[in-house]
This record gives sequence, C-alpha cells and structure tokens, in this order.
Amino acid sequence: MRLPPPFLWISAVLITALAITGYFTRETWMAWISASHPEKESDQAARPSDEPKMLKLTPQARKNLNLIAQPVKLQSYWRSIQVPGVIVDRPGHSDRVVTAPAAGVIAKIHAFPGDTVKSGDRLVTLRLIGEQLQSTQSELLRTTREVQIVKKQRGILGELAKTGLVQEPKLIELDSQLLRFEASIQAYRQDLLTRGLTRAQIDGISEGKFVSEIDVHVPPLAEDHRIAVSVEGNQTLLGYEVEELKVELGQQVNAGNLLCLLAHHHSLYIEGRSFKREAPWLEKAAANGWPVRVEFPEEESDAWPTLNSTFTIRHLANTVDPDSRTFAFFVPLTNQARSYEKEGRTLLVWRFRPGQRVRLHVPVEEFKDVFVLPAGAVVRDGAEAYAFVQNGDLFQRRPVHVVHEDRLNVVLANDGAVRAGVHYLAQGAAASLNRILKAQHAAGGLPPGAHFHADGSLHIPGK
Repeated sequence: MRLPPPFLWISAVLITALAITGYFTRETWMAWISASHPEKESDQAARPSDEPKMLKLTPQARKNLNLIAQPVKLQSYWRSIQVPGVIVDRPGHSDRVVTAPAAGVIAKIHAFPGDTVKSGDRLVTLRLIGEQLQSTQSELLRTTREVQIVKKQRGILGELAKTGLVQEPKLIELDSQLLRFEASIQAYRQDLLTRGLTRAQIDGISEGKFVSEIDVHVPPLAEDHRIAVSVEGNQTLLGYEVEELKVELGQQVNAGNLLCLLAHHHSLYIEGRSFKREAPWLEKAAANGWPVRVEFPEEESDAWPTLNSTFTIRHLANTVDPDSRTFAFFVPLTNQARSYEKEGRTLLVWRFRPGQRVRLHVPVEEFKDVFVLPAGAVVRDGAEAYAFVQNGDLFQRRPVHVVHEDRLNVVLANDGAVRAGVHYLAQGAAASLNRILKAQHAAGGLPPGAHFHADGSLHIPGK
C-alpha cells in the first residue's frame, strides 16, 4: 500500500489540533469578534442606561408625596452643636422673699399661693407682741410730749427775755434740748417705718393711739418687672405671684422670719449644660455675641405671640459639676405672660416656667455662599448624595456635595451642580423619588399605560 506524502498527514494533524483548540476556547475568541463589531445605534438605544437620571411624575403623584420645589439661593449657614438646657429662675430678678418686720402672731392671711399681687397689697396681718416695738411707740409718745412742753416753755421765756427778766443762755439751753428731742423723734419714726408701720399710724402713735397690729405689704416692683398684659381687654400692670406661703394662722414669728416667697418670672435664664471639651466653642460664641437658636419642644407655640427675641450667652460658669462632669452656661430669657380674672382675683399664666426642658443650638462655624435645604431634600446612595431638580413634570437627579448636615437641614456646596436662581429643587421626598427612579430603571421598557405609584410600585393595566 502506498502512503500519502508526509506533508499531507502533517497538515491533517495540525488542522485537527486547531479545531479542538478552537472548540475549547470558543468563549474567548467569540468575545473578541463581538468587540470588533460594535452594536448598532438602535440596539444601544433599546438597552437601558446604567445610571438613571430622570423621572416623570403626575400632578397627583406630587401631591401624594407633598412635593414642593423652590428656587435655591446662596446664603450663610451656621454649624451648631446641640446642648440640653432647662429654664431656671434668674437670681436677683425672679424671686422675692418677704420677712416679718417685727415679732408677732399671724392674725390674718390676705394672699395665698397662686394669687397675683401688686405693690402695696396686703399679704399678712401681724398682731404685735415684741417689747421693743412697744417701747419704741412709748418713747415716741413721751418725746413728742416733751417737745410740746419745751416749745411751750420756750414761748413763755421768749416773751420774758424781751423785758430782760430771762437771760439769753436759758433760751439757748431750751433750743438745744428741743433739737435733741426732735432728733429722737425722727429716729423713732424711722424705726417704726422700717417695721412696717405707715406714716398715718405713726402720726397716731404721736397722739397716743398705739398700734397693736400691722399689715405686711407687697414690696415695690423692680423696673424690669413693670410689664402690662391684657386682662379682658384692659391693660393691667402685673406684680408678683405668691409662690409659697411659709406661715399659718396663729403662728408666732420673730423679726426677720420668712413669711412668704414671691415670684416674678418675667426675667429668666436658660441654663445649658455642656462638657469641658466644648468650652472653647461656647467661649467664642459668648465673646462674639453669636445668636443661639432655642427649641421649646414641650410647648405649643401657636397659643402664644411670636417670640421675637435674640438669644445670646451671657456668661459661662467657672466650675464643673463633679457628678455629671459638665459646666453650665446661661442665656437670658424674657418671658411672656397673660392673666385672667376669677372670683375677683387676677390670676397669672406665664409662657415659660422654671424646670421646662429646652434644646440649645450653639453656633460654632459659619458656612458662606452655600445652599441650605431641608434634610429630606437630599438622599444618600453609597458614597453619592443626590438632589432632584424640577423641570415641569420631570425631576432630574443630580449629584451634590454635602458639606454639613444635621437633624433639620443639609448644606450643599456651591460647586456648579445646582445654580442659584436657575434651578428649582425638590424640598423633600428625595428618598421616595430615588426609589421611583430605580424602579423605573429596573423595569427597562414600560408597556402602554404603565405607570409608577408614589411608593415606587409599578402598575400595568390588566395585570
């Protein structure tokens, strides 16, 4: 048998080897062929983009989301630290103690806790039992009588001195004695005034009408307490509120004993508590007079007039509480009040009360020329943050740079992603918009009539 030439069977072996190799490496060389032949433009258009950027919402969907778009504007924003606080009395302004001017027994009580009293109103009536007060009244009466006698003698001797029967030194002696008596009378009268007696009562003592009972009155109002509020349409000057009554009927008290505690909550403090590491920020805010934002979470602000006050730190405490390891700082607070009449008495209601909890936002850093949006206007997706720009019914998702965010606001850099006065940004529901956008992208193409609900779910007619 004749064999084929050597080159023939060698070629057959090579062809067989190439075929086997091509079969087992078909995935690799087919990918190369696909890469060398780009898809047609129509095929690329049919394939959804990897990064969805635009969605369309009906007016009803925007209402369901409570979606509002507003133009953005550049502004300044203060980064702040949140500090807990509590409303406290302001020492020397809020409270006033009333003490007994003399020893006595509580005979009557005229004002009770909760009552509003004005300067000069009666608080309690004391029946006097002190020996010193009785002695002062006796000495005032005796000295007054002595003055009357000396004046009478001086008048008689003065007439005799004109005839030469009385020498001049005798008149001088009487005049000196009269001056001493008058000085004593002034001292006795002043002592009785400080013990709560009125001038009319003291004049009566000079005539022999001794006082056995005295009324303790409300002291004069300080200048910063002289405020007026409307009571049934009339302007009424407010005084103090009886906060605590320290005595009972029939109780014996000595001079200086506490009778009652009066309160006037017009001038208060907000006491904040912060850790020592935050002291430099607080010191800087206090020194520069930066305004502090105060939240009153426990009150209904709609029931009161707008509080047009600027809060600043007055001073920082120089001691640290050993238990909480915090130090205090104080912000002045001017209170609001209203009153009403009931059973012939004026009762007072203050807007802010000692013990009420607040939140303080102390500024520590200013961001200038930034965009400030509500916290719900930006959504995070991994390392990216997005806001939504409105153009009619369309909302375009745009990446933004967040320089700061807190519980209420998010601050965006002015880097050209959005432009002031040009772009309208959704002021909330960014998370819902992002879900809807992803759902639309995942669906690829939508059949006729298909649409998305506000929660991101897809609705297809007939299914």
